[in-house]
Amino acid sequence: MVDTGRYNIFKFKNIKSKYKLNEEKTRFSNIIVTVDGSESSLSAADFAVSLASRDSSQLTILTVIHTAVGLGHSGKPEEWHKSERIKAEEIFDKIKKDAQNKNIICKTNIIETHMSIDGAIVNYAEEQKGDLIVIGSSGMAGLKKMLLGSVVTGVVRYATCPVLVVK
Repeated sequence: MVDTGRYNIFKFKNIKSKYKLNEEKTRFSNIIVTVDGSESSLSAADFAVSLASRDSSQLTILTVIHTAVGLGHSGKPEEWHKSERIKAEEIFDKIKKDAQNKNIICKTNIIETHMSIDGAIVNYAEEQKGDLIVIGSSGMAGLKKMLLGSVVTGVVRYATCPVLVVK
């Protein structure tokens, strides 16, 4: 086990896998962490920053805004999208500050899409050649939780790279 501060990262030994986990330490070079403002997504971001620091990885902080009409938000859709982007940027700023303090190359991306959130995450990871997706175990509360309830399952099921789910 490797002590990285708040989290302990385990060394993988003698495990046969297509992800080469039998090396003394598994290293990732392009980590993608998804955030939605929920407690578990912020824990996932914290863990991803620790892992990126350990591996000297590039870190991408990603959020997906579902743009389908009639999903329970009030007001004009363009105003709602603008407020969601502002919230995402505020979350990004907090995570980027922590990452920059640890000398991590960090970028952010907001995807606005009509497609499923899990599909957007998986497609982005494939396009960007992400070698690890880090995601919180549950999303936002209330209506958003109903909409995002299957996101983790979809990402785990369809991603072509390893997915780390953080509680």
